[in-house]
Amino acid sequence: MAPARDRRTGFSRRRQYGAFLAYVLAVAGAVVGAVLLVASTFQPPAFAGLRMTLGSATAPISGAFVAIGDAVNDIPATIGHYFFVHDENARLRRELDQSRKLLMTARTIAYDNRRLRRLLAIRDRTPDTVVTARLVSSTGTSGRRFALLNAGRWQGVAPGMAVRGAEGLIGRVIEAGPAAARILLLTDPESIVPVRRTGDGLPAIVVGRGDGTVDIRSITTNVRLSRGELFVTSGTGGLYAPGIPVARVRANGADSAIGQPFIHPDTLDFAIVQRAFMPMPPPTPAPRP
Repeated sequence: MAPARDRRTGFSRRRQYGAFLAYVLAVAGAVVGAVLLVASTFQPPAFAGLRMTLGSATAPISGAFVAIGDAVNDIPATIGHYFFVHDENARLRRELDQSRKLLMTARTIAYDNRRLRRLLAIRDRTPDTVVTARLVSSTGTSGRRFALLNAGRWQGVAPGMAVRGAEGLIGRVIEAGPAAARILLLTDPESIVPVRRTGDGLPAIVVGRGDGTVDIRSITTNVRLSRGELFVTSGTGGLYAPGIPVARVRANGADSAIGQPFIHPDTLDFAIVQRAFMPMPPPTPAPRP
């Protein structure tokens, strides 16, 4: 028997059939390719129909391979998403624990607040709106700052009432006529308004400077006032209701700083007149002799 390396194709009938089939397939492929080339050149409509028929037959197979490829490509993303969700779940659990603690603290504070209010017999007061009227004029250049309101005693306006706008405090009524009232603006040097800092409740007073700005003066000493801090009315004195925006610190200062009022009267059309937050009790009548 001859060695295996010397065997030729004719030695095995199976190898002969295999070689013949390969030649037949190659020739058939070449013929089909030539036919398709001629059809695409001389008969484009016929070639288009044949192409779509072949595409329709192979589309499901291509779709299956694409789906398999997408599934394989999604494996890393799925694994990463699992670990991300796990970490996110742990973070949310920690935040939930912190929220529970804050909620318990808030409930305790609310309970103490209600208890102290009952002990002190404090009532929440909301100042009544007397009238909404137009500001017809204001002094914007002199050292004194006043404004004229188109409403007076006939509309219920009286001296000592607070005047505010939609964005903050304007001033207070100092004189009232039958159909007009004079308002002392927040920026007048004679205007003094008790305020507090919104961040920590620091008590202070706002005094007009006569030039469109105000001085913010802390009641306590060694206090740092930073630019951008907000001050609102504190309710002290009973004239202005607490929480009305007054001024914002314009420049850093220690114990005192220049502030910019929230409202400029020259830009206002209407103002709201309100009764005093805590009106003074009527005078006690003198005893008869």
